[in-house]
Amino acid sequence: MKNFIALIALCSLSAVCQTAPSTPAKTKNKAVASKPAAHPSATPKPAAAAAQVTTDEVDSFMKQMFGFQPNLKWKVSSIGPAEDPAVTRVVVQIGEQYQAFYVWPGGKFAQVGDVIPFGVDPFGPVRSKLAAGAHGAVHGATNAPVTLVEFSDLQCPHCKVAQPVIEKLVAESPNAKLIYQPFPLPMHPWAKQAAAYAECVHQQNADATWKFMDSVYDAQADITEANASEKLSGLATSSGVDAAKATACAAAPETLAKIQQSIDLGLSVGVNSTPTLFIDGRPVFGVSNEGLPTLKLMIDSAAKQMQK
Repeated sequence: MKNFIALIALCSLSAVCQTAPSTPAKTKNKAVASKPAAHPSATPKPAAAAAQVTTDEVDSFMKQMFGFQPNLKWKVSSIGPAEDPAVTRVVVQIGEQYQAFYVWPGGKFAQVGDVIPFGVDPFGPVRSKLAAGAHGAVHGATNAPVTLVEFSDLQCPHCKVAQPVIEKLVAESPNAKLIYQPFPLPMHPWAKQAAAYAECVHQQNADATWKFMDSVYDAQADITEANASEKLSGLATSSGVDAAKATACAAAPETLAKIQQSIDLGLSVGVNSTPTLFIDGRPVFGVSNEGLPTLKLMIDSAAKQMQK
């Protein structure tokens, strides 16, 4: 969240905001000069222990950082290990958006902003996590070697613009298949309900899922929190499924739990805005026609890597 990072910048003298080499990493900060290599005979230092961060600690931190803004509200969404288990990843819902930051070992410093993974296979951990947890609707050849995972919000106008681009990408990339994962944002009052309907349409007829979602995007301007049930039910009928069954299913606790599992999966791999697309575990934030050739190159490159 830009506002969050801007507020952090105002506090640049605070210990928790000092710039330093990134941890597990994903950062857009300037590169830091590397230290001289240790002598081969030097005794390796023990691995740093992760900070034991608590909800109360995060709340206190937020009050210290942002308590001067009386109208700013937040809620701790999750606290857990980052890809580097020595680093703690904290996700906070600020107003109507999510923001992640990373607490360094020892609990004395935190890093805000994007971080990028590092290593021989930097996107491997996220790829594995998505392979285990992404079970949404599939578009394209199910046996395609490269998996795209899209986290999207049916009320999001940017997702509406990106969807035909993503569909074109899949249509023109025989090496790729797309898995759709709902990620309704708190700022959108009927997005979670729409995600639940999409899940229930999929349960009745997998092929109708994409027709339903496209119709929701097309009707975005006409859907409100007050008329969402009526509109979504009508769109379910138009997509070719039993609307009464879809409506009952959309309100079922197990359906809402499945949507929450998708949100939790997205948060665990760094999603905090929509649409976010992963290409073989590699995140792509923002999708446009101008970027289509680059996305195709990423897919082809990932397919070639699998052949080695």
